[in-house]
Amino acid sequence: MCGIVGYIGYREAYPILIKGLQRLEYRGYDSAGIALLNDNKLNVYKTRGKVSDLIHSVEDKDIIGTIGIAHTRWATHGEPNNVNAHPHCSQSEELAIVHNGIIENYAVLKQGLIEHGYTFSSETDTEVLVQLIEYVKRKNHVDLPTAVQLALNQIVGAYAIAVIEKGHPDIIVAARKGSPLVIGVGDNEYFLASDATPIIEFTHKVVYVGEEEIVVLQRGNELKIKTIGNVEKTPEIKELEMTLSQLEKGGYPHFMLKEIFEQPQTLSDSMRGRINLEENNISLSGFIDHKDKFLNAKRIIITACGTSWHAGLIGMYAIEEFARIPVEVEYSSEFRYRKPVINKDDLVIAISQSGETADTLAAVQLAKSQGAFIFGICNVVGSSIARNTDSGCYTHVGPEIGVASTKAFTAQVTVLIMLALLIGKEKGTLEKEQYLKIVGELAKIPEKISQILKQNDVIAEFSKTFTYAQNFIYLGRGYNYPVALEGALKLKEISYIHAEGLPAAEMKHGPIALISQEMPVVVIAPSAGKYEKVVSNIQEIKARKGRIISIVTEGDVIVKNLSDYIISIPETEECLVPLLAVIPLQLLAYHIAVVKGCDVDQPRNLAKSVTVE
Repeated sequence: MCGIVGYIGYREAYPILIKGLQRLEYRGYDSAGIALLNDNKLNVYKTRGKVSDLIHSVEDKDIIGTIGIAHTRWATHGEPNNVNAHPHCSQSEELAIVHNGIIENYAVLKQGLIEHGYTFSSETDTEVLVQLIEYVKRKNHVDLPTAVQLALNQIVGAYAIAVIEKGHPDIIVAARKGSPLVIGVGDNEYFLASDATPIIEFTHKVVYVGEEEIVVLQRGNELKIKTIGNVEKTPEIKELEMTLSQLEKGGYPHFMLKEIFEQPQTLSDSMRGRINLEENNISLSGFIDHKDKFLNAKRIIITACGTSWHAGLIGMYAIEEFARIPVEVEYSSEFRYRKPVINKDDLVIAISQSGETADTLAAVQLAKSQGAFIFGICNVVGSSIARNTDSGCYTHVGPEIGVASTKAFTAQVTVLIMLALLIGKEKGTLEKEQYLKIVGELAKIPEKISQILKQNDVIAEFSKTFTYAQNFIYLGRGYNYPVALEGALKLKEISYIHAEGLPAAEMKHGPIALISQEMPVVVIAPSAGKYEKVVSNIQEIKARKGRIISIVTEGDVIVKNLSDYIISIPETEECLVPLLAVIPLQLLAYHIAVVKGCDVDQPRNLAKSVTVE
């Protein structure tokens, strides 16, 4: 869960590396560092804190060089400090490395290196790896690429690495297993990064490094790729679809607010080419090419983490209602360890914004090993989940920089609902009239979200009232229970207020003991669904003097009169309410966090792409 950047070419490396780190800071921001080669000098600078702290710390340092590697960290081994920050150097200070991932057998390797006279200054597994590479290089009298290859054959765990060597200013060696790495191919220059965001400004030509592949970036030469088993590979150059404007705030104070407001457009993009409004029809190539797998599935397992897991719950409701196929939604982190029963006629749907979530990738590999068909839903083209699944669907929402996911969630829900409708239509379990009605209504969702966003200023104003709160409860029923979970998660992530999402009917089975004047309760109470039941739940809260914020359908009177604050959403089909109801919850969390002075784009202890267990 760290960001790696590298450059070799004819330009000064420092500005490129620093800008790249700023673009990748959403992946980790507790320390940062940079290593530059200039003639026979290897200059390494690193510091605790953010990239801005690194910039300040090198103001009077030698930053000359046309080759370098850099890193922004989310701590795994060792607390965030100057010593544990990357890059790490070998004992001779001839090698420098940056690393994303976890070396699981680092303790055994470290003990062996200590016995050979090596000493260690940090608590990290990464320092063990660079020391191992140096040891292998010296013992076997081999060059750096060969030393990296031999060393990685001794590694258990996940890694994306980049290594440079003092006295060799014309080569970077990079490799990956389980953590993403992409190479940008320019004119007489190469870039490398954890994702494409630092590269897009300079080139649209990229090579996605494959699992257990080693890449040699050499000045003046073509890319060389081989596996750790020494099998040569031919680089496959692909074209990036990303634009530079997608990586800028565009006048918004935070990426999160920008991404909330982008949702009318991103959902339109996600549906473009998939919904034919003239025919009110849905077309998903990932479904069409493997239709029999969906129609013959005895069970569907959805596996995901965090926000994607909440989207999966909504997908479960939709698939079971429309396609009448039993669905289980599993936390990826638990799925792989509980010896799940997976049959060959099961279909597994893996959901991940980044397509690199380590737990979800592990779940995919487990399901594949037991013969299940895997369908992936992710946002990043060329990501590991996209490459390791049998079929799938991109969400097409563009880069999501804010750590707390917003537009990715609504796009995942949109894709899952389209999939559920399509399966139901093809199986004949969904009446044609209902199918056409929901498809037509789905196409109207972007405009309805635009209407909700007009209430932003109102939400911002009453959010000030709740900065005192230490706890929140979110309630929803049916399709809106996962929305309650998602609303609570957003508040926790960026404001650090403890929040709990509950099925509204479960409140009286224990959690009602928490209700008091100091406990704000957010209730999702649209007219579609179990409206009368939710009204009863609100009355139970009101009787105990709870402070109520309600999400209601436009024109609602009953819930309005029972609530302290209301946010209105347009009327829609029950299965589509989550796409509307989540918008005010995103805004509520955002504005509470802003008033509290929290860093909403980079909340403490979190990173965007969770590529470690």
